[in-house]
Amino acid sequence: MNTLQGKIALVTGAASGIGRASALLFASEGAAVVALDRAAEVEATVAAIRAAGGRAAARIADSSAEGDVAGAVSFAVKEYGGLDVCYANAGISGGLVPFFEETVERWKEVLNVNLIGAFLAVKYAALVMVPRRHGSIICTASVAGLRSGAGGMPYSASKAGVISLVQTAANQLSGTGVRINAICPGLIETGMTRPIFDAARARGSERKIGQLNPLRRAGDPTEIAQMALFLASDAASYVNGQAIAVDGGLSTSHPIVIRRDEMPAEAQ
Repeated sequence: MNTLQGKIALVTGAASGIGRASALLFASEGAAVVALDRAAEVEATVAAIRAAGGRAAARIADSSAEGDVAGAVSFAVKEYGGLDVCYANAGISGGLVPFFEETVERWKEVLNVNLIGAFLAVKYAALVMVPRRHGSIICTASVAGLRSGAGGMPYSASKAGVISLVQTAANQLSGTGVRINAICPGLIETGMTRPIFDAARARGSERKIGQLNPLRRAGDPTEIAQMALFLASDAASYVNGQAIAVDGGLSTSHPIVIRRDEMPAEAQ
């Protein structure tokens, strides 16, 4: 299949996990890919694409730095002639920290990468796409952005912000021909979530991973990449401003257990 034949795509957070899987899939479907990540492993993503006969270039850069994002978009235009798809995927978790131990510094770091970084990708991609009246922008949000129970506070707030960014940007870009959507993954094994999986395996409870969703399993980065491919393609030409959960059904209920040891003594 050549779903993205002749297209140019920028993928942030492409060194591992969902970003890497998406960059590989986009390239296998015919796109020329600019893979951006602050980790040097992004070079391995590009090497894998080239080894398979695809076109790709690596940018070791910070997705939350305006100059780096603007530079990556400019590079795509100069190197490949344009930009048809932008997947703002880069993100960090911020860890699971009890509410009263959260700090302003941690909040700023998570919001800067997850939300400001997404805004920068949307802005600079749209600046190229709008004059051409065509393009697809995709952002990685999370089921944690839909409701409580799937992530730490700053992470959840940042992903709720990404969903709002997508909804408001879709209307700001009204009539331009540029579409923007968010993917809300559930529990996916990536570099960010690997400690959860490693801990479960170490204590022999691997079979319990993902037990809270109706499919009773965790997801794979390639399953999120498939949704990204659909949203990037012309098959999704009437899909705009949406936050689509790819979570095995987790967001149908979001079960949560509040730990008493995370509450202040006076509230217990």
